[in-house]
Amino acid sequence: MLRYIEEFGKHVAIVGFRKVKIKDIEEFFKVIRKEKLADVEIQFFDAKSVATWQHLYFAALNALTAFKNKENISKSLAMETMLYASAQHQIQKAMELLGIKPYSSEIAALIIGEKPETVKSALSRVSKYINAQRDDTVLELSEEKAATIRRNFTISDVELETVMKKDGLEKALTDLVIERMALLATQR
Repeated sequence: MLRYIEEFGKHVAIVGFRKVKIKDIEEFFKVIRKEKLADVEIQFFDAKSVATWQHLYFAALNALTAFKNKENISKSLAMETMLYASAQHQIQKAMELLGIKPYSSEIAALIIGEKPETVKSALSRVSKYINAQRDDTVLELSEEKAATIRRNFTISDVELETVMKKDGLEKALTDLVIERMALLATQR
């Protein structure tokens, strides 16, 4: 999925991968950093903790807003998206919740850039190094993912039931995660 965020003049790609096998995370990041194109920010997430593509899209929006308003915590836009996506102030906690690990078999990639062709080129390179099946369905919600997300974002039964009165589980859970991210912005 590639979207244009007019307010910031940025293009955002959010994609998923299945059957990922990254044995050495540090080496993987080293290769990605070396190959990274100019004017592109890339962040990876364990897809088992991602509440749909909207979760990452709103993390990108919040991170872009934080940089625009000079309220960012981290020095990089990519890490700021991780902080927002996890609704955490601390990078280590954010990485524990949503970062990829050697056992992560489903991952999501978020790429932000000014030109769509640059974002697509970065996606192509990332796909080559991930060497896994491109599958955006890993971003969708399942019962197993819902339980993980509820635990990671401390979403109670009462909260979920209240929001579910007007929406289904997927929309309600996604909305509650996005709400947690919005609250992070107010706590800075």
